[in-house]
Amino acid sequence: MNAPLVAGLDIGSTNVKVQITDLDGREIVGADRPTPWRVDANGTALEQESLRRTIEEVLHEAAGRLEKQEYAGATVGALAVAGMGESGFVLDDAGAALAPAIAWFDARGAEQLDAFPSSLRAEFAARTGLPLGVQVPVIKLLWLRDNGIQLQGQQWQNVPEYAAAALGGRRALERSLTARLGLIDQDAEGPWADLLAHIGIDASFLPPVVDSATDLGGANADWLPAAFEGARLAVAGHDHLVAATAGGATADGRYYGSFGTAEVLVRVLDTPLSADARARLAEFFINHVPHVEAGRYVLVAGVKTGLIMRRILHLAGITDREARDRLDREVMALPVEGSLPRGAVTVGGARNDDGILALRVAHDGAGPAEVFAAALRHGNDELARLIEAMDRELPPATGSVLAGGWVGMNSVGRARSLVLPDLHLSTRAQDTAYGAALTAARLLTTNSPTPIEGENP
Repeated sequence: MNAPLVAGLDIGSTNVKVQITDLDGREIVGADRPTPWRVDANGTALEQESLRRTIEEVLHEAAGRLEKQEYAGATVGALAVAGMGESGFVLDDAGAALAPAIAWFDARGAEQLDAFPSSLRAEFAARTGLPLGVQVPVIKLLWLRDNGIQLQGQQWQNVPEYAAAALGGRRALERSLTARLGLIDQDAEGPWADLLAHIGIDASFLPPVVDSATDLGGANADWLPAAFEGARLAVAGHDHLVAATAGGATADGRYYGSFGTAEVLVRVLDTPLSADARARLAEFFINHVPHVEAGRYVLVAGVKTGLIMRRILHLAGITDREARDRLDREVMALPVEGSLPRGAVTVGGARNDDGILALRVAHDGAGPAEVFAAALRHGNDELARLIEAMDRELPPATGSVLAGGWVGMNSVGRARSLVLPDLHLSTRAQDTAYGAALTAARLLTTNSPTPIEGENP
């Protein structure tokens, strides 16, 4: 085995996953572990050391599987990290986190949102391309500040960027992830000074911002398995956008749907929309941010349907694939609209501005299949609302690809085919990790990897 392998690491909301491929994109082995969220009285968060240990376990498992195949002794020449946005660590000079990374779906920050200055609020969506809400890390930073965390003099890293640094890479921010912080003025292409001042930080809070696939150095953590030692490191970017590139979604008028804990529709743009259009889209909690492909932008429209569906499974005591498949068959035996009277089961809270997931059961015949079907219908209603808003700014999409962990359920494909045009389902199990592996391959096949500004490659 002369040619090195490449790997993609995905720090997702549900699982931490790694996929190893060859340079031609052929999938070889993978491994995953549940994302080690900690739930306490404040909400849901991720401890720095718990994340590092999980990454270590996943990489060692994948390396062990390599050794059991014809790839024994092979090395990984490059590794790129993708993952969730809107969640990260405030780090000191030594790289220690001053607080856990708050989950993007955590509802804390309502008081800070209410107190957000009206002058900044009025400009926020047009400048940043983001709707203002508790999901935006700006609000989480204000919550941390108001709860005793010293922000000035520290630095921020989104979770995927922290993972790359923990492996041995230089500290940096990737452009598509950084755009989701709410600190970047899209037209000025830099930090929004007035907002930094309100938080009590300056531009030094943000490490250098780089493009996806920038070479960040070699993997040298002392806990790495031998197969990964010395691998070139990069951040691939925001998980949904990385998955879209793996799924072939380009600026050709298609939606790329990524259906995990969050359900997201991505629409790729060759040119950015105006500030006025960004503000209109933000009214529907639709993001307008840079793509992982340099020079392109995306609309990202998301709902929390996957989180609702996961909680319904937990309520029904469904914890394994066999039980989930059985539920899927039961849902498929029902008509899409269910078999109970209208209003027998109602589901709410999928919108990213709702904050609270809600389930109301008003009929004795409402078993898990009826409840799950109601969640799918609620997701359809919310996606249709988002699509209508995007269609007012762009020509309607002509096709769509849907990927992610929920796509393995036939009932999901049936439901979404009612709202997504010319729907095709991805057959790849891990589009994000696979897309990150494709990014890693670019490090080995590009003659001149992009160095971090101000540093030598």
